Amino acid sequence: MATAPEKIPVTVLTGHLGAGKTTLLNRILTQQQGKRYAVIVNEFGEIGIDNDLIVESEEEIYEMNNGCVCCTVRGDLIGVLQKLLRRPGRFDAIVLETTGLADPAPVVQTFFMDEEVRQKTALDGVVAMVDALHLPLRLADSIEAENQLAYADVVLINKTDLVSARQTHDIERRVAGINPHAARYRTRQADIDLSRILAIGAFDLDRLSDIDGFFTNDRPCHAGPDHVHDEHCGHEPAAPGHLADIQSVSLQAGALDGNLFFPWIHKLVEEQGQDILRLKGILALRDEARKYVIQGVHMIVEGEHQRPWGPDQARHSRLVFIGRKLDAAALRHAFERCQA
Repeated sequence: MATAPEKIPVTVLTGHLGAGKTTLLNRILTQQQGKRYAVIVNEFGEIGIDNDLIVESEEEIYEMNNGCVCCTVRGDLIGVLQKLLRRPGRFDAIVLETTGLADPAPVVQTFFMDEEVRQKTALDGVVAMVDALHLPLRLADSIEAENQLAYADVVLINKTDLVSARQTHDIERRVAGINPHAARYRTRQADIDLSRILAIGAFDLDRLSDIDGFFTNDRPCHAGPDHVHDEHCGHEPAAPGHLADIQSVSLQAGALDGNLFFPWIHKLVEEQGQDILRLKGILALRDEARKYVIQGVHMIVEGEHQRPWGPDQARHSRLVFIGRKLDAAALRHAFERCQA
């Protein structure tokens, strides 16, 4: 029996203007020996610059010049991806760098919406870069800066050499307050072990379910050798008024009745989807031996059965929401009512 072809992993690189995305992209192209990348650069404006800043390489580089936050980006991206996918064997993975002014939602949604893209690619992870010196200002004047952090699976706190140790701690706390589930690393000049951001399977929730604390606020902070751990190591929410209104809600329950859960989740995203930036979960469904993995971005939700529960694994359901204006108590009550 023929096996299905392996999907091409895609890394989405996001972050506000000047955070260091192009520097990181150049590191990927020069340090990932033996691997070939197709690079998609999404710029804002009619005249592209980032493409000329990328190091000379043999990689496939595609440029999109209408980097706004509208559906045009999604349509153009699908077109570029379809062209790439008709050229199998030319590259091993795709890196997509978004414009610094963009909300990542249209890009992330692309990998849920188009059938050909879904069948042939796998979103490996969303990597957000922040400028440690200017992040407080960006969070004050740009909702996109918040959203970039909220969608991230990994956050690189870059340019830490330009701020003090205490300022770096404060930045970590603010990042954790927006998205406590993302792994965090301190970097200078975008210097990072690439194994921490590439081929990480961050959208493979079945794999991540084995990481302690992934569905709580207890994920480890990987800040590098110069990190000083203390009681404020990114896990305590920032003081009121220091963060915008993005919040994270983590829910746990036992085995669920699918006849109760699926109508509830679809009604929820239909009514509140604009405020739900990300949802992800691993569910135990009654009379089902396999884990059910669910992902969502705004009003787009998809799920599938994956590997069976292990003989020693507790069959319980976990669901995480990241968004705005979330009623944690109401979500928890409704989720628990879906138990079998």
